[in-house]
Amino acid sequence: MIPVLERTMVAPNIHNLRLQAPDVARSAKPGQFVILQAEEDGERIPLTISDWDAEKGDITVVFMQVGATTGKLALLKAGDSIPTAAGPLGNPMELGNFGTVICVGGCYGIASIYPIARALKEMNNRVICVVEARSSFLFYWQEKLRKTSDEMIFITRDGSLGRRGHINNLGSIIPSIKGGVDRVIINGCNYVMMRGCEETRPLGIKTIVSLNTLMIDGTGMCGVCRVTVNGSNKFACVDGPHFDGHEVNWDELSSRRQAYLREETVTLRTSAPEKER
Repeated sequence: MIPVLERTMVAPNIHNLRLQAPDVARSAKPGQFVILQAEEDGERIPLTISDWDAEKGDITVVFMQVGATTGKLALLKAGDSIPTAAGPLGNPMELGNFGTVICVGGCYGIASIYPIARALKEMNNRVICVVEARSSFLFYWQEKLRKTSDEMIFITRDGSLGRRGHINNLGSIIPSIKGGVDRVIINGCNYVMMRGCEETRPLGIKTIVSLNTLMIDGTGMCGVCRVTVNGSNKFACVDGPHFDGHEVNWDELSSRRQAYLREETVTLRTSAPEKER
């Protein structure tokens, strides 16, 4: 069993979960993920490793509470345990001294972009973090990101902090960066990644995304995470999860991502306490 060290809500429906998983912590690299189960025989879900401490042996994941499994994870408290935290899985993010890199995070992607920004900064890149949300109260980990970036830019749909708008502001932000931008990395929901890629495509800037797919085993055996990249079939778990966003078939990914919406709704209703039904 995997001990729970901490579980806190860092923004509405966004939870920080810290687990004692020394084997994972010793091997984790930026951009990798773990497969978690909230209970024995429960659903297996992939969550990006957002932080870790190899010496203390703990890892941190940040997730949005949207369904039955994340609802169960959101009820955990220090001293509880879960049966599975398999990983680290997936390929690490490609890192190097690229020059100026914009790291974009939205929703749970604000946390998952953090270890990538940290590593890029350690490699002497100029790191600019762009985070977006509906409103300022949905931001979190600002101080952690500030320590790993040369500049932070906020985008809010209600204009409560930073620029008013959505991820489509990326198309105007990039040309304003002095010295130009050499690479863009986007983490978050598929819509944010897709729209972000639409903004960077005409600018000709390589844009890497971490795909958010359905997944079961995370080792390439089930095929559930299949995606089309540059016209070829890829498995997000073993070939990714990072791909050139300009080569992803986003329409197909969106369709496959919604394949089990009805079943997920039924599961969520039947797993809720009687008084909540």
